[in-house]
Amino acid sequence: MGLFGNAHTVNPAQAQQEYQRLFGHGEQVQAAFQLIRDTILFTDRRLLLVDKQGVTGRKVEYHSIPYRSITHFAVETAGTFDLDAELKIWISGSSVPVEKTFTKGVDIYEVQAILTQFVAR
Repeated sequence: MGLFGNAHTVNPAQAQQEYQRLFGHGEQVQAAFQLIRDTILFTDRRLLLVDKQGVTGRKVEYHSIPYRSITHFAVETAGTFDLDAELKIWISGSSVPVEKTFTKGVDIYEVQAILTQFVAR
């Protein structure tokens, strides 16, 4: 969950270097977003969710979602009293969406446009 306005975009080249051990041969980061401790990476092949867990964040779950597995998605913009925007992604075979919360530091329309680019292929 994004708190305190710390959500922001990350330079794709920086994300490529930091997470290089997770990528297949030739896989490239196209866009990346930092949400407090979690990171969302859009590569040319998949969506990769990096979820740091626990108090120390030493335990990390890497959730890989091939774009072809995304059946649909939704964005909810921030409002007057609810300052967070949300991204919901439904994956084939699951009725419960993957949800990520963004603060005003990230343009949710940009996130939606990037996801559309890859899912619509």
